[in-house]
Amino acid sequence: MSRHLSGFSRFLVVWFGQLVSAIGSGLTGFALAVYVFQLTGSAAHYSLVLLAAFLPSLLLKPIGGAIVDRYDRRLMMIIGDAGSIAGVAFIIVMMLLGVKSLWPIYLGSIISSVFVALQNPAYKASVTDLLDESHYSKGSGLMQLSESSRYVLSPMIAGMLMSWFNLESVLLVDCATFVVAIVTVFWIKSAVTKKANEQPAASFREDLVDGFRYTVQHRPLMVLLCVISFVTFFVGLLQALLGPMVLVNHSAKAFGFSLSIAATGMLLTSLLIGLFSKTTRKVPILSVGLLLSGIFYALIGVSPSIMIITAFTFCFFLCLPFVNTSLDVLVRRNVDHQMQGRVWSIVSLISQMGMLIAFAIAGFMADHLFNPLLLKQGALSHSVGALIGVGPGRGIGLIFILSGLLNAVIAMVIARLKSLKTLDLPSSTAA
Repeated sequence: MSRHLSGFSRFLVVWFGQLVSAIGSGLTGFALAVYVFQLTGSAAHYSLVLLAAFLPSLLLKPIGGAIVDRYDRRLMMIIGDAGSIAGVAFIIVMMLLGVKSLWPIYLGSIISSVFVALQNPAYKASVTDLLDESHYSKGSGLMQLSESSRYVLSPMIAGMLMSWFNLESVLLVDCATFVVAIVTVFWIKSAVTKKANEQPAASFREDLVDGFRYTVQHRPLMVLLCVISFVTFFVGLLQALLGPMVLVNHSAKAFGFSLSIAATGMLLTSLLIGLFSKTTRKVPILSVGLLLSGIFYALIGVSPSIMIITAFTFCFFLCLPFVNTSLDVLVRRNVDHQMQGRVWSIVSLISQMGMLIAFAIAGFMADHLFNPLLLKQGALSHSVGALIGVGPGRGIGLIFILSGLLNAVIAMVIARLKSLKTLDLPSSTAA
Protein backbone atom coordinates (compact mmCIF):
# COMPACT_ATOMS: atom_id res chain seq x y z
CA MET A 1 0.00 0.00 0.00
CA SER A 2 2.86 2.42 0.81
CA ARG A 3 4.06 2.18 -2.80
CA HIS A 4 1.13 4.36 -3.90
CA LEU A 5 2.06 7.19 -1.52
CA SER A 6 4.09 10.21 -2.60
CA GLY A 7 7.54 10.83 -1.16
CA PHE A 8 6.16 13.49 1.20
CA SER A 9 3.38 11.17 2.36
CA ARG A 10 5.94 8.45 3.09
CA PHE A 11 7.96 10.98 5.06
CA LEU A 12 4.86 11.93 7.06
CA VAL A 13 4.39 8.27 8.01
CA VAL A 14 7.97 8.02 9.28
CA TRP A 15 7.73 11.45 10.93
CA PHE A 16 4.58 10.48 12.82
CA GLY A 17 6.31 7.37 14.21
CA GLN A 18 9.33 9.42 15.27
CA LEU A 19 7.09 12.10 16.81
CA VAL A 20 5.41 9.47 18.99
CA SER A 21 8.83 7.98 19.82
CA ALA A 22 10.28 11.41 20.72
CA ILE A 23 7.43 12.01 23.16
CA GLY A 24 8.06 8.57 24.67
CA SER A 25 11.78 9.21 25.02
CA GLY A 26 11.00 12.50 26.71
CA LEU A 27 8.76 10.66 29.17
CA THR A 28 11.59 8.28 30.10
CA GLY A 29 14.21 11.02 30.38
CA PHE A 30 12.02 13.13 32.65
CA ALA A 31 10.71 10.21 34.74
CA LEU A 32 14.11 8.60 35.37
CA ALA A 33 15.77 11.88 36.37
CA VAL A 34 12.92 12.81 38.72
CA TYR A 35 12.81 9.29 40.20
CA VAL A 36 16.55 9.34 40.92
CA PHE A 37 16.38 12.78 42.54
CA GLN A 38 13.39 11.82 44.70
CA LEU A 39 15.25 8.68 45.74
CA THR A 40 18.61 10.31 46.51
CA GLY A 41 17.95 14.04 46.93
CA SER A 42 21.19 14.54 44.99
CA ALA A 43 21.62 16.90 42.04
CA ALA A 44 24.75 14.92 41.12
CA HIS A 45 22.76 11.70 40.62
CA TYR A 46 20.09 13.65 38.70
CA SER A 47 22.69 15.03 36.28
CA LEU A 48 24.40 11.63 35.95
CA VAL A 49 21.18 10.21 34.47
CA LEU A 50 21.26 12.99 31.86
CA LEU A 51 24.95 12.35 31.22
CA ALA A 52 24.40 8.60 30.73
CA ALA A 53 21.68 9.33 28.17
CA PHE A 54 23.75 11.97 26.37
CA LEU A 55 27.44 10.98 26.32
CA PRO A 56 27.40 7.75 24.25
CA SER A 57 25.23 9.19 21.47
CA LEU A 58 27.42 12.31 21.31
CA LEU A 59 30.71 10.42 21.05
CA LEU A 60 29.37 7.82 18.62
CA LYS A 61 27.42 10.19 16.38
CA PRO A 62 30.19 10.54 13.72
CA ILE A 63 30.48 6.74 13.54
CA GLY A 64 26.70 6.38 13.32
CA GLY A 65 26.61 8.92 10.51
CA ALA A 66 29.22 6.98 8.53
CA ILE A 67 27.33 3.71 9.03
CA VAL A 68 23.98 5.05 7.81
CA ASP A 69 25.68 6.45 4.69
CA ARG A 70 26.80 2.94 3.78
CA TYR A 71 23.81 0.74 4.63
CA ASP A 72 20.02 0.61 4.36
CA ARG A 73 18.80 3.58 6.39
CA ARG A 74 15.43 1.94 7.00
CA LEU A 75 17.19 -1.00 8.65
CA MET A 76 19.42 1.34 10.67
CA MET A 77 16.37 3.19 12.02
CA ILE A 78 14.74 -0.10 13.01
CA ILE A 79 17.91 -1.36 14.72
CA GLY A 80 18.31 1.96 16.51
CA ASP A 81 14.74 1.96 17.84
CA ALA A 82 14.95 -1.73 18.80
CA GLY A 83 18.19 -1.09 20.70
CA SER A 84 16.57 1.80 22.55
CA ILE A 85 13.73 -0.52 23.58
CA ALA A 86 16.33 -2.96 24.90
CA GLY A 87 17.85 -0.28 27.14
CA VAL A 88 14.48 0.75 28.60
CA ALA A 89 13.36 -2.89 28.93
CA PHE A 90 16.55 -3.68 30.87
CA ILE A 91 15.65 -1.02 33.46
CA ILE A 92 12.09 -2.36 33.75
CA VAL A 93 13.27 -5.96 34.24
CA MET A 94 15.79 -4.95 36.92
CA MET A 95 13.10 -3.01 38.79
CA LEU A 96 10.65 -5.91 38.60
CA LEU A 97 13.39 -8.18 39.98
CA GLY A 98 13.63 -5.88 42.99
CA VAL A 99 17.03 -4.32 42.23
CA LYS A 100 17.11 -1.06 44.20
CA SER A 101 20.50 0.21 43.03
CA LEU A 102 20.89 3.04 40.52
CA TRP A 103 23.31 1.20 38.24
CA PRO A 104 20.53 -0.44 36.10
CA ILE A 105 19.16 3.04 35.35
CA TYR A 106 22.58 4.31 34.28
CA LEU A 107 23.38 1.19 32.26
CA GLY A 108 19.98 1.09 30.56
CA SER A 109 20.29 4.77 29.66
CA ILE A 110 23.73 4.13 28.17
CA ILE A 111 22.42 1.20 26.08
CA SER A 112 19.60 3.31 24.67
CA SER A 113 21.96 6.22 23.99
CA VAL A 114 24.35 4.01 21.99
CA PHE A 115 21.54 3.10 19.62
CA VAL A 116 20.33 6.71 19.38
CA ALA A 117 23.70 7.41 17.71
CA LEU A 118 22.60 5.06 14.92
CA GLN A 119 18.90 5.91 14.74
CA ASN A 120 19.18 9.71 14.77
CA PRO A 121 21.49 10.13 11.72
CA ALA A 122 19.43 7.58 9.79
CA TYR A 123 16.23 9.49 10.53
CA LYS A 124 17.74 12.83 9.52
CA ALA A 125 19.18 11.33 6.32
CA SER A 126 15.74 9.95 5.43
CA VAL A 127 14.64 13.51 4.58
CA THR A 128 16.95 13.46 1.56
CA ASP A 129 15.83 9.96 0.58
CA LEU A 130 12.11 10.62 0.78
CA LEU A 131 11.63 14.27 -0.15
CA ASP A 132 12.12 16.42 -3.21
CA GLU A 133 14.30 19.48 -2.64
CA SER A 134 11.19 21.69 -2.74
CA HIS A 135 9.99 19.94 0.45
CA TYR A 136 13.25 20.09 2.43
CA SER A 137 12.24 23.15 4.47
CA LYS A 138 8.84 21.70 5.28
CA GLY A 139 10.41 18.39 6.32
CA SER A 140 13.03 20.15 8.44
CA GLY A 141 10.34 22.19 10.18
CA LEU A 142 8.35 19.07 11.02
CA MET A 143 11.47 17.40 12.41
CA GLN A 144 12.12 20.43 14.64
CA LEU A 145 8.52 20.21 15.81
CA SER A 146 8.92 16.55 16.78
CA GLU A 147 12.13 17.37 18.66
CA SER A 148 10.37 20.16 20.53
CA SER A 149 7.62 17.79 21.59
CA ARG A 150 9.88 16.04 24.09
CA TYR A 151 10.31 19.37 25.91
CA VAL A 152 6.79 20.75 25.47
CA LEU A 153 4.58 17.66 25.87
CA SER A 154 6.68 14.99 27.58
CA PRO A 155 7.35 16.68 30.95
CA MET A 156 3.67 17.49 31.47
CA ILE A 157 2.53 13.99 30.46
CA ALA A 158 5.27 12.31 32.51
CA GLY A 159 4.45 14.39 35.57
CA MET A 160 0.79 13.32 35.40
CA LEU A 161 1.63 9.66 34.76
CA MET A 162 4.05 9.59 37.70
CA SER A 163 1.30 10.89 39.99
CA TRP A 164 -1.01 8.06 38.86
CA PHE A 165 1.26 5.09 38.11
CA ASN A 166 4.68 3.69 39.05
CA LEU A 167 7.88 4.28 37.09
CA GLU A 168 7.73 0.90 35.36
CA SER A 169 4.40 1.85 33.78
CA VAL A 170 5.84 5.10 32.40
CA LEU A 171 8.78 3.18 30.89
CA LEU A 172 6.39 0.67 29.31
CA VAL A 173 4.65 3.57 27.56
CA ASP A 174 8.03 4.57 26.09
CA CYS A 175 8.58 1.00 24.83
CA ALA A 176 5.18 1.13 23.13
CA THR A 177 6.10 4.39 21.36
CA PHE A 178 9.27 2.79 19.99
CA VAL A 179 7.14 -0.05 18.61
CA VAL A 180 4.99 2.54 16.80
CA ALA A 181 8.14 4.04 15.27
CA ILE A 182 9.39 0.64 14.10
CA VAL A 183 6.01 -0.25 12.55
CA THR A 184 5.89 3.01 10.57
CA VAL A 185 9.38 2.42 9.15
CA PHE A 186 8.45 -1.16 8.21
CA TRP A 187 5.29 0.14 6.56
CA ILE A 188 7.09 2.39 4.06
CA LYS A 189 9.11 -0.65 2.98
CA SER A 190 12.16 0.13 0.82
CA ALA A 191 11.74 3.89 0.45
CA VAL A 192 14.51 4.78 2.89
CA THR A 193 17.51 3.03 1.44
CA LYS A 194 21.12 3.89 0.75
CA LYS A 195 22.31 1.82 -2.17
CA ALA A 196 25.76 0.28 -2.25
CA ASN A 197 26.79 2.15 -5.38
CA GLU A 198 26.03 5.44 -3.63
CA GLN A 199 28.71 4.86 -0.97
CA PRO A 200 31.34 7.58 -0.79
CA ALA A 201 34.70 6.64 -2.16
CA ALA A 202 36.61 7.89 0.87
CA SER A 203 36.76 5.89 4.08
CA PHE A 204 35.21 7.11 7.31
CA ARG A 205 38.67 7.80 8.73
CA GLU A 206 39.59 10.00 5.76
CA ASP A 207 36.29 11.89 5.99
CA LEU A 208 36.80 12.47 9.72
CA VAL A 209 40.37 13.74 9.27
CA ASP A 210 39.31 16.06 6.42
CA GLY A 211 36.46 17.42 8.50
CA PHE A 212 38.69 18.14 11.52
CA ARG A 213 41.38 19.73 9.35
CA TYR A 214 38.89 21.94 7.53
CA THR A 215 37.23 23.05 10.77
CA VAL A 216 40.45 23.79 12.66
CA GLN A 217 41.95 25.77 9.77
CA HIS A 218 38.82 27.95 9.51
CA ARG A 219 39.58 30.28 12.45
CA PRO A 220 36.35 32.32 12.47
CA LEU A 221 34.43 29.05 12.43
CA MET A 222 36.43 27.80 15.42
CA VAL A 223 35.61 31.02 17.30
CA LEU A 224 31.95 30.44 16.50
CA LEU A 225 32.19 26.86 17.79
CA CYS A 226 33.59 28.19 21.07
CA VAL A 227 30.54 30.46 21.31
CA ILE A 228 28.22 27.51 20.61
CA SER A 229 30.00 25.50 23.31
CA PHE A 230 29.34 28.26 25.84
CA VAL A 231 25.67 28.30 24.86
CA THR A 232 25.32 24.52 25.17
CA PHE A 233 27.12 24.67 28.53
CA PHE A 234 24.51 27.05 29.96
CA VAL A 235 21.65 25.03 28.43
CA GLY A 236 23.21 21.91 29.98
CA LEU A 237 23.36 23.56 33.41
CA LEU A 238 19.69 24.47 33.10
CA GLN A 239 18.72 20.91 32.13
CA ALA A 240 20.80 19.41 34.93
CA LEU A 241 19.85 21.78 37.76
CA LEU A 242 16.38 23.17 37.09
CA GLY A 243 14.78 19.91 38.24
CA PRO A 244 16.68 19.68 41.54
CA MET A 245 15.95 23.37 42.27
CA VAL A 246 12.20 22.95 41.72
CA LEU A 247 11.73 19.43 43.10
CA VAL A 248 12.97 20.32 46.59
CA ASN A 249 9.79 22.38 47.02
CA HIS A 250 7.32 20.98 44.49
CA SER A 251 5.99 17.70 43.10
CA ALA A 252 7.03 15.99 39.86
CA LYS A 253 3.62 16.88 38.41
CA ALA A 254 4.12 20.59 39.17
CA PHE A 255 7.63 20.50 37.72
CA GLY A 256 6.36 18.75 34.58
CA PHE A 257 3.72 21.42 33.98
CA SER A 258 6.25 24.19 34.68
CA LEU A 259 8.76 22.80 32.19
CA SER A 260 6.13 22.22 29.50
CA ILE A 261 4.80 25.77 29.82
CA ALA A 262 8.32 27.21 29.70
CA ALA A 263 9.29 25.17 26.65
CA THR A 264 6.39 26.60 24.63
CA GLY A 265 8.47 29.77 24.43
CA MET A 266 11.00 27.94 22.27
CA LEU A 267 8.24 26.53 20.09
CA LEU A 268 6.54 29.91 19.56
CA THR A 269 9.71 31.72 18.57
CA SER A 270 10.80 28.88 16.28
CA LEU A 271 7.50 29.17 14.41
CA LEU A 272 7.84 32.95 14.10
CA ILE A 273 11.39 32.68 12.80
CA GLY A 274 10.33 30.06 10.28
CA LEU A 275 7.51 32.27 8.99
CA PHE A 276 9.00 35.75 9.04
CA SER A 277 12.81 35.67 9.38
CA LYS A 278 14.51 37.38 6.41
CA THR A 279 17.46 39.15 8.05
CA THR A 280 20.79 38.32 6.39
CA ARG A 281 23.10 39.59 9.14
CA LYS A 282 23.15 37.05 11.96
CA VAL A 283 25.96 38.19 14.30
CA PRO A 284 23.94 41.17 15.69
CA ILE A 285 20.95 38.86 16.24
CA LEU A 286 23.26 36.34 17.92
CA SER A 287 24.73 38.90 20.33
CA VAL A 288 21.36 40.47 21.23
CA GLY A 289 19.77 37.03 21.64
CA LEU A 290 22.57 35.92 23.94
CA LEU A 291 22.35 39.14 25.97
CA LEU A 292 18.61 38.80 26.57
CA SER A 293 18.80 35.07 27.22
CA GLY A 294 21.57 35.70 29.76
CA ILE A 295 19.46 38.25 31.62
CA PHE A 296 16.44 35.94 31.78
CA TYR A 297 18.69 33.01 32.71
CA ALA A 298 19.96 34.96 35.72
CA LEU A 299 16.42 35.88 36.76
CA ILE A 300 15.45 32.18 36.92
CA GLY A 301 17.53 31.94 40.08
CA VAL A 302 16.24 34.95 42.03
CA SER A 303 13.28 33.22 43.71
CA PRO A 304 12.11 29.72 44.73
CA SER A 305 8.59 30.58 43.51
CA ILE A 306 7.59 28.15 40.78
CA MET A 307 5.60 30.89 39.01
CA ILE A 308 8.66 33.15 38.79
CA ILE A 309 10.89 30.27 37.73
CA THR A 310 8.41 29.25 35.01
CA ALA A 311 7.99 32.82 33.74
CA PHE A 312 11.69 33.55 33.35
CA THR A 313 12.47 30.08 31.97
CA PHE A 314 9.76 30.76 29.37
CA CYS A 315 11.49 34.06 28.50
CA PHE A 316 14.86 32.30 28.25
CA PHE A 317 13.43 29.69 25.87
CA LEU A 318 11.77 32.51 23.92
CA CYS A 319 15.23 33.99 23.15
CA LEU A 320 17.04 30.71 22.53
CA PRO A 321 15.80 30.04 18.94
CA PHE A 322 17.25 33.40 17.81
CA VAL A 323 20.62 32.23 19.11
CA ASN A 324 20.33 28.72 17.66
CA THR A 325 19.12 29.89 14.25
CA SER A 326 21.89 32.49 13.97
CA LEU A 327 24.55 29.92 14.85
CA ASP A 328 23.09 27.40 12.40
CA VAL A 329 22.97 29.88 9.50
CA LEU A 330 26.49 31.17 10.17
CA VAL A 331 27.90 27.63 10.05
CA ARG A 332 26.03 26.70 6.87
CA ARG A 333 26.99 29.96 5.19
CA ASN A 334 30.71 29.50 5.85
CA VAL A 335 31.27 25.84 5.00
CA ASP A 336 31.78 24.59 1.45
CA HIS A 337 28.82 22.58 0.18
CA GLN A 338 30.87 19.44 -0.45
CA MET A 339 32.22 19.57 3.12
CA GLN A 340 28.87 20.09 4.86
CA GLY A 341 28.32 16.47 5.95
CA ARG A 342 31.80 15.96 7.38
CA VAL A 343 32.03 19.36 9.02
CA TRP A 344 28.56 19.14 10.60
CA SER A 345 29.52 15.95 12.42
CA ILE A 346 32.59 17.75 13.80
CA VAL A 347 30.56 20.86 14.61
CA SER A 348 28.05 18.73 16.52
CA LEU A 349 30.80 16.94 18.42
CA ILE A 350 32.70 20.11 19.41
CA SER A 351 29.70 22.32 20.12
CA GLN A 352 27.99 19.76 22.36
CA MET A 353 31.10 19.46 24.54
CA GLY A 354 29.77 22.40 26.53
CA MET A 355 26.67 20.45 27.47
CA LEU A 356 28.78 17.40 28.26
CA ILE A 357 30.91 19.42 30.69
CA ALA A 358 27.78 20.90 32.27
CA PHE A 359 26.24 17.48 32.90
CA ALA A 360 29.53 16.25 34.34
CA ILE A 361 30.09 19.06 36.86
CA ALA A 362 26.63 20.51 37.58
CA GLY A 363 25.68 18.04 40.30
CA PHE A 364 28.97 18.38 42.16
CA MET A 365 28.78 22.18 41.97
CA ALA A 366 25.26 22.18 43.40
CA ASP A 367 25.64 19.53 46.12
CA HIS A 368 29.11 20.34 47.41
CA LEU A 369 29.83 23.99 46.57
CA PHE A 370 26.81 26.26 46.13
CA ASN A 371 23.90 24.68 48.01
CA PRO A 372 25.84 24.52 51.32
CA LEU A 373 26.63 28.23 51.02
CA LEU A 374 22.95 29.16 51.13
CA LEU A 375 21.63 26.85 53.82
CA LYS A 376 20.41 28.58 56.99
CA GLN A 377 23.87 28.57 58.57
CA GLY A 378 25.79 28.80 55.29
CA ALA A 379 28.59 31.24 54.57
CA LEU A 380 26.42 33.39 52.28
CA SER A 381 23.14 33.05 54.18
CA HIS A 382 23.25 36.58 55.60
CA SER A 383 24.54 38.33 52.45
CA VAL A 384 23.39 36.78 49.18
CA GLY A 385 20.77 34.80 51.10
CA ALA A 386 19.12 38.05 52.23
CA LEU A 387 18.46 38.81 48.55
CA ILE A 388 17.50 35.43 47.02
CA GLY A 389 16.55 33.42 50.09
CA VAL A 390 18.10 30.50 51.93
CA GLY A 391 17.29 26.83 52.09
CA PRO A 392 17.45 23.76 49.81
CA GLY A 393 18.03 24.64 46.17
CA ARG A 394 18.97 28.27 46.73
CA GLY A 395 22.59 27.52 45.87
CA ILE A 396 21.40 26.38 42.44
CA GLY A 397 19.61 29.71 42.13
CA LEU A 398 22.95 31.44 42.69
CA ILE A 399 24.53 29.26 39.97
CA PHE A 400 21.85 30.44 37.54
CA ILE A 401 22.38 34.08 38.48
CA LEU A 402 26.16 33.94 37.99
CA SER A 403 25.86 31.89 34.80
CA GLY A 404 23.32 34.27 33.31
CA LEU A 405 25.49 37.28 34.02
CA LEU A 406 28.48 35.52 32.45
CA ASN A 407 26.32 34.71 29.43
CA ALA A 408 25.45 38.40 29.07
CA VAL A 409 29.14 39.37 29.26
CA ILE A 410 29.95 36.85 26.51
CA ALA A 411 27.21 38.42 24.37
CA MET A 412 28.82 41.86 24.69
CA VAL A 413 32.23 40.44 23.78
CA ILE A 414 30.78 38.70 20.71
CA ALA A 415 29.36 41.98 19.43
CA ARG A 416 32.92 43.33 19.21
CA LEU A 417 34.73 40.32 17.73
CA LYS A 418 35.93 41.16 14.21
CA SER A 419 36.51 37.51 13.35
CA LEU A 420 32.83 36.73 13.87
CA LYS A 421 31.74 39.74 11.83
CA THR A 422 33.56 38.28 8.81
CA LEU A 423 31.19 35.29 8.94
CA ASP A 424 28.34 37.66 7.99
CA LEU A 425 30.10 38.68 4.78
CA PRO A 426 29.08 36.91 1.53
CA SER A 427 32.75 36.40 0.66
CA SER A 428 33.59 34.71 3.96
CA THR A 429 32.88 31.18 2.76
CA ALA A 430 36.07 29.22 3.21
CA ALA A 431 37.73 27.50 0.35
